[in-house]
Amino acid sequence: MYIYEIPDWPKFRWNSEKLSNLLADVRYRQGKIFGKMEALGFSVRAEAALETLTQDVVKSSEIEGENLDIDQVRSSIARSLGMAIGGLVPTDRNVEGVVEMMLDATQRFDQPLTEDRLQGWHAALFPTGRSGISKIKVGAWRTGQNGPMQVVSGAIGKEKVHFTAPDAPKIPAEMAAFLNWFNTEHSIDPVLKSGIAHLWFVTIHPFEDGNGRIARAIADLQLARADKTPQRFYSMSAQIRSDRNDYYNTLEKTQKASLDITEWLEWFLECLGRSLNKADGTLTEVNRKTEFWDHIGGMEINNRQRLLLNKLLDDFDGKLTSSKWAKIAKCSTDTALRDMQDLMNKSILIKEDAGGRSTSYVLKKMNK
Repeated sequence: MYIYEIPDWPKFRWNSEKLSNLLADVRYRQGKIFGKMEALGFSVRAEAALETLTQDVVKSSEIEGENLDIDQVRSSIARSLGMAIGGLVPTDRNVEGVVEMMLDATQRFDQPLTEDRLQGWHAALFPTGRSGISKIKVGAWRTGQNGPMQVVSGAIGKEKVHFTAPDAPKIPAEMAAFLNWFNTEHSIDPVLKSGIAHLWFVTIHPFEDGNGRIARAIADLQLARADKTPQRFYSMSAQIRSDRNDYYNTLEKTQKASLDITEWLEWFLECLGRSLNKADGTLTEVNRKTEFWDHIGGMEINNRQRLLLNKLLDDFDGKLTSSKWAKIAKCSTDTALRDMQDLMNKSILIKEDAGGRSTSYVLKKMNK
């Protein structure tokens, strides 16, 4: 029996005493992070929010096995927020759709969550009307035409069913009840409400695909309500990506248990706590990048150079050579060499010791 088949569904219950210390710790750390951010300049806060939203979009898609181009995601978010950053790249329709959903959730957190809004998110996620090569019903609840909605793993013929969602005819009533609850003020702590909303929505599984990403967007919307700001400085999706196996195991266990969801909420709060811990590291990195760009602020830097410098600041994987520069910047090797020589003349880039065909380049350390 799944929890939605229990007669009292969806009357969730939990042990408030068991959750109180975890919840108090999360709320304290949320306040501490926002206090730190308030003390910083606007540009640092904006860059930190951009970094966090980028991670949210990229990692939420990775959880579902979809790898988005991080430069495209960052560029799409920056353009949507009207941020003047260099090195912007063109973006694909599927990237634009995921970004559109996430920004609508976080930047318009104070607006009601409606059937039309959710179906708009779904349409944005699947602009071609297909999930992979399969045609799906987009921007509407699933109809059951393709059989029961199941979460399955394993090879064909040896599949394991982890979860079977409610029958399609029940979805309109189930979603009406969920949306009524979500849009109603409760005495429930808003952080706990985020965890409950995530579980409730993903249990209904109202769409043919994209339910996990939309469930996490709903959780982010509610966390933005808890923080009372559209600025995001910690990424729940990035932490869930790190804890993906535990995430799916805890969801599966909860959906096959009882309406006492204490264990799920414990996991949710612990995961949120880990994401808050990582926010300090994000702030350190953003400060480092901001100091770098402030240091070279008066110099003329073209978009190719800005793109590659940002990649070096993000801990470039492997050695940066002229051929890698040309490939990433989509230019000729001669242009890449001119770009690199220009940065060396400006004391931004230096050659590493090894010469010849293995010549590679690194950022020159800034003088404090």
